[in-house]
Amino acid sequence: MADSFEPKIVAFLCNWCAYTGADLAGTSRIQYPPNVRIIRLMCSGSVDSTYVLKPLLDGADGVLIGGCHPGDCHYQSGNYKARRRVVALKEILKSAGYDEDRVWLRWISASEGQLFAQTVTEMTNAIKEKGPNPMRQKWAV
Repeated sequence: MADSFEPKIVAFLCNWCAYTGADLAGTSRIQYPPNVRIIRLMCSGSVDSTYVLKPLLDGADGVLIGGCHPGDCHYQSGNYKARRRVVALKEILKSAGYDEDRVWLRWISASEGQLFAQTVTEMTNAIKEKGPNPMRQKWAV
């Protein structure tokens, strides 16, 4: 794949854990690729499948959903709801012939800024290996 390809990743992050972990990465000046565009939500359980499909159909190269670790959800079971939705969504993507590995679900707590940076780095590298989203046409930053 061409070196000039830089993946565009949309991240839906839970306010209480994953977003706070991303904030910690920033305030701690932990380096990670600038490929991610963050959307803060109150809970990963509020991420509807259409929220994930829309960026992919518009040409985003990947979607990251970040939430509280299982058992630590501020809304009791939101992260379990997110996990069920992602499993179902990946099955739909696979049956439609789309690469389901462009959607990642990760548990990141508020104190895990390093894990957030590592996750973004790993996802960016994995998407670089896959190449651009076949649906990518005119994705503007």
